[in-house]
Amino acid sequence: MPVYLLDWIGMGRSSRPTFKVTAKHTDTRQRVEQAETFFLDALEEWRTTMGIQKMTLIGHSLGGYLCTAYALKYPQNVSRLVLLSPAGVNAGPDTSVPEDELQRSRTNPDPADVNKEPQVAGKADVDAVKKEQRERASQHEQQPKQKETLTRRLFIHAWEAGYSPFGVLRAGGPWAPMLVGRYSSRRFADLDPQHTRDLHHYLLQISLARGSGEYALSHILAPMAHARLPLEYRVNKLPKNLPVTFVYGGHDWMDPEGGNRSVKRLREAGNMASKLVIIPGAGHHVYLDNPDGVDKLLLKEMDSATRGSRVTLTMR
Repeated sequence: MPVYLLDWIGMGRSSRPTFKVTAKHTDTRQRVEQAETFFLDALEEWRTTMGIQKMTLIGHSLGGYLCTAYALKYPQNVSRLVLLSPAGVNAGPDTSVPEDELQRSRTNPDPADVNKEPQVAGKADVDAVKKEQRERASQHEQQPKQKETLTRRLFIHAWEAGYSPFGVLRAGGPWAPMLVGRYSSRRFADLDPQHTRDLHHYLLQISLARGSGEYALSHILAPMAHARLPLEYRVNKLPKNLPVTFVYGGHDWMDPEGGNRSVKRLREAGNMASKLVIIPGAGHHVYLDNPDGVDKLLLKEMDSATRGSRVTLTMR
């Protein structure tokens, strides 16, 4: 079974065509649909060119959101969905702590966690993740209120105006490597030095590349990573015979409750092959934090896929 690892168009090392949305700012549905189409039709063109009939789609974060949107638009081409800490699932306020992506260091899972097999999560597992998120959120709330409020207001204004965070890096000139380094050196601190340097250079280069797909983010996501058209209200339109697996880290900053509700809605719609899995010891980047656990899960999912299907890994 061939495995393809892709960057979405306009991101990573893929081509970066001009991104444009013509819908009015007040027409949320049209804005989202046009932004999604930018990515989905490019993937469909790639599939047709490659002569692939059906695919198992595996996506992380925004990639998980877009894989689901693709399955909604082109259901006949997808045999299975595996969504790794997907963005855009929850409908509104939750216990997600997006600040952790910039402020929290990566930590290796405990040996006991690494040896645990990823298991289908129950309510107690989801509640445990949410409890930790509430504790981390309370730590952020202890920061100076005035400074935090001003920073958040500026961020929300810039986001709604369509500015890209990567634009700050591109305008940073000689300061850009330092800004990226402050993130990469902390987030990947426990990798070996060479891997940390490689990730730093990779992140720096793709961050400084021509802006393209990044401009879709503010059309798809509201500030603080909430979807304008949340997936939990859309997944029940997926085919009943399409298995969907939501995957979250045991220390994820993405709230798994939206995935839990999505699984419930899928089952109510007749899709009984859907589930939610917790990866022990992992955060949002589950594939980096506990690669062995994720590999075991993905191998199991691919072994269960329909014979003859292709596998596409779309990371962010």
